[in-house]
Amino acid sequence: MGCLRAVLCVLFPPLSVLDRGCGVILVVTVLTIAGWIPGVIAALLINVLAEG
Repeated sequence: MGCLRAVLCVLFPPLSVLDRGCGVILVVTVLTIAGWIPGVIAALLINVLAEG
């Protein structure tokens, strides 16, 4: 995961998972609306696990 993607995960989580698929974008968006921290954690986990 690059530095730019990590910054996007923190600042705007749905934008950082844009290339992962519609379902992932929806889940991260709902988590971000419910609370900023769950959205950030989900975006970070999705991006870290997708790289491996």
